[in-house]
Amino acid sequence: VVFDGVAGVEPQSETNWRYADEANVPRICYINKMDRTGADFERSYDTILKRLSPKAVRFQLPWGSEENLKGVVDLLKMKAYTFEGEMGMNVIEHEIPEELKADAEKYHGELVERIVENDEEQMNAYLDGNEPSYEDLKKTLRKAVIANQIFPVMTGSSLKNVGVQLVLDAVVDFLPAPTDLPPVI
Repeated sequence: VVFDGVAGVEPQSETNWRYADEANVPRICYINKMDRTGADFERSYDTILKRLSPKAVRFQLPWGSEENLKGVVDLLKMKAYTFEGEMGMNVIEHEIPEELKADAEKYHGELVERIVENDEEQMNAYLDGNEPSYEDLKKTLRKAVIANQIFPVMTGSSLKNVGVQLVLDAVVDFLPAPTDLPPVI
């Protein structure tokens, strides 16, 4: 489900969200247009939580905003990404910039907690001070997304091709293949 980084959740988004709820359709949220004047990721994220679902969780943070949008920070991998070359096709991985490290650590912890809540073994290990591996977290997140227990929130700018490739990867990694779902009745 795509949201405007300036306007946040709009009435048509609420209608489509209700339809998806009724049909039990797994979702990934994408806050778009973070390059526009007035774009505010946190405000848009807050409207998703309040108007659509408290099951939404930050999966990415924007790296910059408005005309200074540089890329995104992946809160599961704990890496930053920029998108260069023709149509942003070259996805370049970076260490998280110093100015975003504190927020990234905080929101990484929230994301991991939300993921491990969906697996008792991982939850117990996490409570004992052992964070599951990236691969284990990714598998559990996929199961939780398919079960509509978590709605990852991603961000970027489609017009400038910032973050689009990572959204497409998330569709493959976290949303169900036709073989993962029961037949339509």
